[in-house]
This record gives sequence, structure tokens and C-alpha cells, in this order.
Amino acid sequence: MNFRNIYLKLFVLTSFLLSSFVSFAQVTKVSGVVTDAKTKQTVPFATISSVDSTINVGADADGKYMLQTVRPISRIKVTYVGYKTAILNVAQGQEQVINVRLVPIAQQLSEVVIRAGKKTRYRNKDNPAVELIRQVIAHKAQNKPESYSYVQYRQYDKMMFSVVNVSPNITERKFFRKYKFLLDNRDSTTVPGKNLLPIYLDEKLSQYYYRKDPKKDKTTLLAEKGVNFGSYIDNEGLGQYFKHMYYDINIYDNNIFLVTNQFLSPICDAAPTFYKFFITDTVVVNNTKLVRLSFTPRNGADMLFEGDIFITLDGNYAVQQANLTVNKNINLNFVKGLTVDLEFEQNPDKRYHLSKNTTLVDFGLSKKSNGGLLGIRTVIFKDYEVNKALSDTAYEGPAVVTLENAKDHTKDFWAKNRFDTLTTAESKVYHNIDTLVTIPSYRRTMDIITLVLAGYKSFGPFELGPANTFYSFNPVEGFRLRVGGRTTPELSKRYYFETYAAYGFKDERWKYFLSATYSLNNKSIYKFPQDYIRASFQRDTKIPGATLQFVQEDNFLLSFKRGENNKFLYNDFYKLDYVHEYESHFSYNFGFRKWTQAPAGTLSFISNANGIPNIVNSVTTTELSLGLRYAPNEQFYQGKIYRIPIPNKYPAFAVDYTVGIKGFFNGEYNYSNLHFRFDKRFYLSQLGYADVTAEARKIFGQVPYPLLNIPRANQTYAYDLFSYNLMNFLEFVNDHNESINIDQHFNGFFFNKIPLLKKLKWRETLSFKALWAGLSNQNNPSIHPDLFQLPTEENGQPVTFIPGKTPYIEGSVGIENVFKFVRIDLVKRFTYLDHPDVSQWGIRTRVIFNF
Repeated sequence: MNFRNIYLKLFVLTSFLLSSFVSFAQVTKVSGVVTDAKTKQTVPFATISSVDSTINVGADADGKYMLQTVRPISRIKVTYVGYKTAILNVAQGQEQVINVRLVPIAQQLSEVVIRAGKKTRYRNKDNPAVELIRQVIAHKAQNKPESYSYVQYRQYDKMMFSVVNVSPNITERKFFRKYKFLLDNRDSTTVPGKNLLPIYLDEKLSQYYYRKDPKKDKTTLLAEKGVNFGSYIDNEGLGQYFKHMYYDINIYDNNIFLVTNQFLSPICDAAPTFYKFFITDTVVVNNTKLVRLSFTPRNGADMLFEGDIFITLDGNYAVQQANLTVNKNINLNFVKGLTVDLEFEQNPDKRYHLSKNTTLVDFGLSKKSNGGLLGIRTVIFKDYEVNKALSDTAYEGPAVVTLENAKDHTKDFWAKNRFDTLTTAESKVYHNIDTLVTIPSYRRTMDIITLVLAGYKSFGPFELGPANTFYSFNPVEGFRLRVGGRTTPELSKRYYFETYAAYGFKDERWKYFLSATYSLNNKSIYKFPQDYIRASFQRDTKIPGATLQFVQEDNFLLSFKRGENNKFLYNDFYKLDYVHEYESHFSYNFGFRKWTQAPAGTLSFISNANGIPNIVNSVTTTELSLGLRYAPNEQFYQGKIYRIPIPNKYPAFAVDYTVGIKGFFNGEYNYSNLHFRFDKRFYLSQLGYADVTAEARKIFGQVPYPLLNIPRANQTYAYDLFSYNLMNFLEFVNDHNESINIDQHFNGFFFNKIPLLKKLKWRETLSFKALWAGLSNQNNPSIHPDLFQLPTEENGQPVTFIPGKTPYIEGSVGIENVFKFVRIDLVKRFTYLDHPDVSQWGIRTRVIFNF
């Protein structure tokens, strides 16, 4: 389960319910190009509005515009500073092209002179618009809320999703008649030209406190209310993911995170390098003179905005209003349109604070599709106070606190306390969804969707699956059939059980797994913060050095592997684990594991003590472990029976210490294993981002090779982010190692400059993986023949090696976003090329969902 499943669940759900998306009848669509009547040059950023209503759109940087509406319209008005207003007739209910020629007039503004006429080459030098934006950049620090010693305010946050342009005749179909109450709840006024059917609504009311020194911010969630889709979709997790997509926006930051991508702010430090700026108007608002500064990206495919910002001329050079959108050619998937409107209010000290933020994203499978989903997040700030100190207790505790009665408020409470007015259609959403989940056909439809997307068939308190593991194959087991499942919170929030049984038709052995988990804090074991104890037993096969989880190894598609793949282990795992997380995102875990491993396939355990080969049938170890982890500001997409970390800029540190005890529950060896791991995503603005992982391991004590560190190898044709994709299984063993893994995503920064690749919207990737490892003399079987000899082929050719001073290195260059879902990497192995059956080059693929 991952992020794409959640988005697709909602998308497919509405597709099943609504069958098809078609546009409303009597749609009037007007498009064309605005040009200078004298010079024939295009006029960028002109405003096109309806004379009969308040509908208006803006032309783009090339003067092109498109206005579409279902409202009555007979004339359009085209305006631009420095030109005479043009009014033209429109044919109602038709699609038409109206090219507009504006007649220039001489007009001088108080602060700048706007000259229309011959188009000149854009330059930063001696450009008053660039000089103005540099003043805005220079004053950013003083205009940020963080410049105050104290800030507090109340915040109302509304997230709404709607299906777009549902056919008005859909309820005439027999299947949809029972959903008439839902399908007739339309809104045609919120977004001009679009007919909306609201299906999701979430509201939050919170109090925010900020202190500069010592720095601390705290949010208290006072009230929340949201739709409930029943047991099929985790409503809290869905809301968390939507918030991740519609991130809080601060235009004064260099980068703005939105729709899981980083956009460069138009007032970032390097804005003049990536944007073109134009002074297009001066206006007076509340006796304050403002300059309208229009901007457009130098490259329309880059993750940049275009639009307008209004700048004060009072010496603060503050943003008083901002209207941001994206270029039609932007390298962004499944997004047909995106707008961000920011409104600011003045503080008593004459500086400005954000008072309202409206972010609208129009989603669709293609930019030409007439239907899809439209999401609007509206955030309103009230009771804004600055430099008002509170007692220390106001800032103490976790960064986010939810009041116990936050979900218990009445309609009257919301009517009095929400800062925005719900539309008629929005006000019906809660009741409509509550009614929807009671309809049997809805539940049957969601059963099908859950099985297709998540691989599980729900039976209320129990789920059967995952479906992609029912059948697989490998050289040891031959054809393998498996069936399993897990309990859900409908059975209990405290008790969880998971099980499966599998049978190999070649080795004629049963494999099985059973786990029981008890939550100690009366929360789901998948909810943050975790506090649970789990006992489990597993008898199954495993490939030494493969890090894929059992559920993934059974995946039918991963049954196809390159090279020899006949060295397996039969494993018996008895495990007892305790996990405890804190609100600070520090966690620890204690573990007990008894592990018996026996060779399978062509693998064998053979020692040469006293020069006599001795075949060992199995190895048993008993381990106690302690793990510590700290991941500040970590966030999760929280499902009902899973959770997925949401990437952010903060690092994660983990230390694990494991001790093997000889004689304890038949353990055969004394040893200890120390492991350190560091993970961090580095956001590099327009150069994308890099995921970096650094690890180090050390084994203390003498152990046979099955207990040594076996590097993560991958012989499938799928690209594995954390494995060595051209290393063979069990190719190396070591008792100490250090590694670095860098996975760079450029998000099309270079390809966007190449016309063909720009049109394809491909994105470039680069990876580098290096492993420095070694084996001490005490664990070297050539020095200590009583240890197991390293595996060889039947002819004596070695297949497992001791690393030398040269690190194992591989790297790749790749293309992602092929068909919007596929990543293809050309992988090269740089070292240890003389080993048998290794490949110097390989092509690996990975399916990944990205906006």
C-alpha cells in the first residue's frame, strides 16, 4: 500500500459511482490570442472577463487565453494597462475562437512608466521590475512572521474535493438512481465554468502560538469535522495525505512545497535567474499604493509559478496579495490546473500577515480531460496578535495537541466558529456520505476496489490477501501457493492477528506464519505513537542477502530473476518484540529472536575441522536486541492497518545492537552486532531532491558465514532503491562495513531544456551506491577451517567472496515519468567484475506514482 493507492481509491471510487465524466450542456468556450493592434506582438497577462457576470481569466505569457462557462454570457471585455478596453460579442453555448487586437494608449504611472509597442528582448539589467523584486527579496526577513518575538492566531482550515462536470443525465441510468441524493448535489458557482459534485469535506479549527526565543511553536486543535467513508478508507490518513499535497504556503520561503513537489517562490533569493518580471499596474488599496508585478517562468516546464504579486511601496516592500498559477507546459502529472491566492492584512505596526490562503488543484488523467477531481483548501487566519508574550506553559508540550472533545462539537458550534460560509452543496456533504456508506452496492464496489488496489478482500473483522502472493514460483519450492489474511480494527483496536500458509509443490513442504499483537495504549498498532508487544512464529524459505519482505518475495512478478537463484534457507523464527514511540519521535524497541536456519537448494553448511568435511544440518541462534530511533518532525500517511512515512527535509537516525547468547534457548554462538543508519532527503530547489542513506555495521565475535553481514543484493529485474542491483545473492560476506546510497531526482531540470524530452515530460535520475567492507581473520574460514566454508559451485568454483580494500560500487542513470508511472535505470557495476556470473550493465525498472 502506498500513496498512489489512496489517490486512486478516491478517483476509482468516484469513477464507479459516476460511470463517466461528461461536460454540461450549453457550455460556452471562448479562446484566442491577445495582440497589439499596432505592432502585432502578443500582449501577455491581459484580463478577459464577462460583461454579464464576474467571470474572468487571464491571458498567459504568450497572450493566449481560454474562458469556459455554463453561465449566460453574451460579451467579453479585454483589458490591459496601456491599452484601450475591447468589448466583443460572444455566441452563447458554442465553442469559438476570438482573437483580440488591443489599441495602445499613452499612460504614465506614478512610480513606473509602462510602454506598449515594439517587443524587446527581456533583460534583468536596468529592468525596474527586477530592481523592485530585489527590494522585496532584501526585505523578506523582516516581513516573515518569524521576525516577531511572539505570534498567535486562530486558524480555520477547510479541505474540499469534488467530482468535476458529472453528466446531468447520469441519474437516469438504473444503477445510479439510488445515488440521486448524492449526484444532484451540484455547485456551479464556486469555480466558473465547472460543475462540481462535492464528495469530501474536512474542517479544522485550531489555535497557534509561536515564540522566537527559545524557538517553539505549538498548535492546539480545538475542533475537527470530516466525512466518513466507512471501513474501506482511513479518513484520518486520507486527510493527512491531502494536507501533505496541499502544504502550508509561505511565499517568503525560497521553496513552496505543493502537490508533493517543490516550487520555487517568485520572491526566492534566486528569483531573477528563473523568472521574468513585468510591472503591469499600480493600484491603491486601503490608502496603500501597490505595484502589480507580473511574472512568468523562463522555462515553462520547470517547477515554477506564474501570475501576479502586489507589492507595497511604503518602505517594507511586503507582499500584500499574490495570485499564483502554473504554466500549461509544466512537468507535473495529473494536474490540469493549479492556483494559489494569498491575501494579507495589515498589523498595527503597518506590516502585513497572511489572512487567507486558497489553493485549488484540478486533477485529471490528462490535461484535455473534461472531468476529474478538483480539490480546494481554504485557510483563514483570525485574531492575529504579535509581540504578546504568554506564560511558558502556553508553549510547553508537543508541537501539536488535539483536545479530547475536538470531534464532539455540534452544528451550532460550527455555525458560530467557522470563519467561512459553506456553500449549499458543501453543507450537504456530511449527510450524503453518511447515507452513501449504508448502501449495499457502495460496499460491494469498495470491496472490488480494495481487492484490486490493495490486494485484500474484506470480511469485516478479517481481510483475505494479499492477492498478488497467492501464486509464485522459485527453484527450490517450484510452484508455490499461499493464502493468508489479517484482522482489522473492526475486530479489536488492541488485538491484531496475521497469518498465512503456503505450500511448495517441488519440495513438498508447508510454510506458515502467525503473529499476535497487543496494543498497550488502546490505539491501533499502526497509529503514532506506537506502544505494543508482538509475538510471532514463521517457518518459510529465504534467500540469503535478499531484503524483500516475505509478502514481497511471494509476489508473482518477483519470481522472475536473472542468473542462478538456487541457494536458499529454510528458516524458523520465534520472535517477541516490544515497540514504544514518544511524541518527540524518539522510539525504542526490545526484541527476542530464536532463529534456526537450514540450507536449501544447492546451499550447504560444511566445516573442515581437522581436515575432515563435516556437514551441518542447521544453525540455531538466540538473540536479544535493542533499537533506538530518532526522526524529528516525522509524519505518516496513516492507514487503518499500515502507515507510510511522508518524506520531509528532516533526518532520521537509528542504532541497533544485537547480542547472540550461547546456551540460551539452544543458541550456539556468542556474538554481538552493532548497526547504525542515517537517512535524509535533501531538497535542492530546482535541481530536485536527493535521498541519502549512510550505514555502518560491525560484528564482534566468531561466527559462521550465515551469521555474517550479507549485503543486500537484487537479482530481480525491478530496481530496488536500497539493494545492490547488479550484485548476486550471497556474493559477499563481511563482519564490518560502511555504505553510502544516493538517489538523485532532477525532476526534469535538464530534460525540460530539450524540446522533445520537454514534450514527453520525462525526468532524469542519478544514483550512486558504494560499500566498503571486510572480513577479520577470526571469521575467515580459510584461517579457521572449523567455520563453515564459503559456498561454491559443484565444480569448486567460488560464488561467495571476501571483499578486499576496493569498495563495491555501482551507479545508474535513469529516466522516470515514462508513461507517468515507470522509471527505467541503466545500471553499471564498476568493481569486482572478475567474479563469475556477474553483469557489468543492466536495465532495471520500477513502477512509481508521482505528481
